[in-house]
Formats: sequence, structure tokens, C-alpha cells
Amino acid sequence: MVISARVRFSRRLLAVGAVLAAFVASTASAQVAAAAPSQVAATTGGHGPGGWVGSWGASPLVATSATMQVTHLANQTVRNIVYASVGGDRVRIRVSNAFGDRTVRIGGASIAVEHFGASVTDLHALTFGGRSAVQIPAGGQVLSDPVAMRVPPLTDLAVSLYVPTETGPVTSHFLARQDNYLATGNHATDASATAFSTTVTAWYLLDAVYVSGSSRSTIVALGDSITDGDMSRFNANARWPNELARRLVRADGPGAPGVMDEGIAGNRVLNDSASLGVDAQKRLDRDVLGQPGVRWVILMEGINDIGFSAPDVSAAQIIAGYENIIARVHAAGAKIYGATLTPWKFSAAWTSAGEAKREAVNRWILTSGAFDAVINFAKVVAEPGDPQLLDPKYDSGDHIHPNASGYVAMGQAVNLALFAH
Repeated sequence: MVISARVRFSRRLLAVGAVLAAFVASTASAQVAAAAPSQVAATTGGHGPGGWVGSWGASPLVATSATMQVTHLANQTVRNIVYASVGGDRVRIRVSNAFGDRTVRIGGASIAVEHFGASVTDLHALTFGGRSAVQIPAGGQVLSDPVAMRVPPLTDLAVSLYVPTETGPVTSHFLARQDNYLATGNHATDASATAFSTTVTAWYLLDAVYVSGSSRSTIVALGDSITDGDMSRFNANARWPNELARRLVRADGPGAPGVMDEGIAGNRVLNDSASLGVDAQKRLDRDVLGQPGVRWVILMEGINDIGFSAPDVSAAQIIAGYENIIARVHAAGAKIYGATLTPWKFSAAWTSAGEAKREAVNRWILTSGAFDAVINFAKVVAEPGDPQLLDPKYDSGDHIHPNASGYVAMGQAVNLALFAH
């Protein structure tokens, strides 16, 4: 697999079910542990300590050659380009070694506003417990110290991390749908793009950006490739959670809730994958409930449980997984909204038996009353004459992932009244 292929594997997740089945039984299911002296506890059901909320997120994974070309870093600076959903006057980041097999050392870090490509403006050095360097043990995470910086909402930020020594398989997120950049040596505080000669399409080590300002709450979108934005326009922040964030900012201004996209292409509710993440139940604490200010969760996941060839699961088992997630979100004091599974007829892994499971799951989502509300994405993007089929005007071409118009339609379909304070 090469970078120019834009991770073809992830674009055809269900089309290559036989290959993906070989990845089952994850090799990296460790829960992360706090590792920073500046770590603050996250809260749900209200705003986080100090008014911190989640402005951007990406669920961490272990880097493997199945999904990525660059899987290790050593004496390199990565410049991650990320989209802040809401702004503030202070900012901090979370760096993850959740799936590392050794301690990872960060030798320098910064945050800035992206200017063009890897060039940046308004650059600020970041520290960890007052120091420019920090060591993150395997399975751990670290929170940077707050820095005073005006972060406008809906802005591309550049977070640079210098890694002086070999990381081993590096914690990352392969489906960024975004150009990011690598430089040899320590260039974390360079405003210029000159040293960043290598382009990569994954995010490395960074899994969250938090801001403090007018916003007082966080929305987390928990899902699979359709939440992750597979087949969305590149370098365009064109996932449906991005569209939701833009609508919220237009409606509520500085007080809009932050939106964190915790989708993982190929992820499942019930079973792990060595390349596509631990299941949604296992990652719930880290990716959702461990974020500051979480008040609402949107769950859209289950089609990969149906589409994978092994192990076979029933609609009842998927529903039981939902019930576990719902109970834990409610116990944390937050609300959870269920999103129906969108049509997939004529995609490579579609079967009539699988379709029956999807329809059974969707009936339960729509009628059980278990969720605090329902977002009927399936109805939004379905062919009007065939609810099993993705509407051609919203079809990216693989009959399961929406195109640009489809993602916009999904983001536009979410009722903003669901997030009224």
C-alpha cells in the first residue's frame, strides 16, 4: 500500500471482508492511563474543569502496514493539520501512546494556525508539566499545559510533535482525509514549511484538541467509516460531523458545543480488529466519556458487525452492545442519540441475510425508546423508491459510503434542537 493510493483498503472496507476477517482478535486492546502531571479529569453531563471542551478528536489506533505506509517515527517531526470545531482563548492537546509497545518521548511540541500546507502562523510552543519534553509510557496519554492562544472556530490548526527516538508501531489514525507532514529532525517550532518535505495522510500521536472559552459542552460522534468520513473530499473537512459543527457555530456563535469525531473506518460494536480498532464498547471510556464537557453522544455503528464474514453476529447481539453503551453514557450523566444504519445494497458485502439484520437493528433504534432521540440517517440518504439502496445522488460509487453531497445531507439532517442547553 502506498500513500498515493490514499489508503485504498479503507475505501473498500466491506468489499474486502475476507481480508479484514484475518485481522480479528485485536493485538492492542490496552486501556490508556493518565501520564501527565498536568492531567485534569474529564467530566460528562456538563462542562469540563476550567471550562474545557473538545474541539477536535480522532480515535487512536495502532499503525499497521495494512492501512498505512509510515508506521514508525524516529528523529522526525510530524505536523498534524486538524479542524477546530469551536474556538477559545486557551488551548491544550492530548497526545496518545495508547497502542505503543514502548515509551514514546516527545522532544518538542507546538500549536499554530495553518497558513498553507505545512506553513503556519501564530505559533505557540507547548509544554508538559512545565517542560518542553515528556515521556509517555506504553498504553498512556499525556495532556499538555494550557497555552493562551486565540483559536477561532472552524479553523485549521497545525499541531507539531517532535519524536527524537524510535517509536515502534506508532499510535495514529489512518483515515485522516487530510494531508499532514513529516520533517527530519526537530522542526516543531518552525513556521516555515521548508523542512516538511514528506506528505502523509494519517494523524500521528495526537488524539484531541481542547479549548477553553465561551463553549461549555461537547458532542461526540461515535461510529465507523461513515462517521470517519471515508470517501469525503480530501483536505476539505467534509465529514458529516464537520457539517454539523459548522451549522452549530452559525446558529449559536461562540457558545456552540464542540464536536469531536470519534469514528474509525471498519470499527465494530462487538469485536476488535488488529488494524481497525478495539470495539466501540472497549473504547467508550477513552474516546467518549474521557473527553471534557461531554453532554451528548451520537452513536452510528453496526454495519461492519453485519458485513464482516467472521465472527457472525446477530441483530440481537448488536442491540445488546448498544444497550451497554447507552447505559454507560447515561450513568455518566450525558444523553445519547441513536443514528440508523444507512443503506448498503449492491455494496460488495451486501447479502439479503445481512440486510435483514440491518433492518432489524434500525427498527429497534427507531421504536425501542432506548435512545434519548433518534437521527434517521437511513431515511435521509436512501433512494426514495428503495430504502435498501443508497440514493445515487448521494453514492460515492461503492454503494455504502456517501459522496460529498451525502455527507452534507447527513450533517444538515441533524436537529440542532437536540443540543439546546
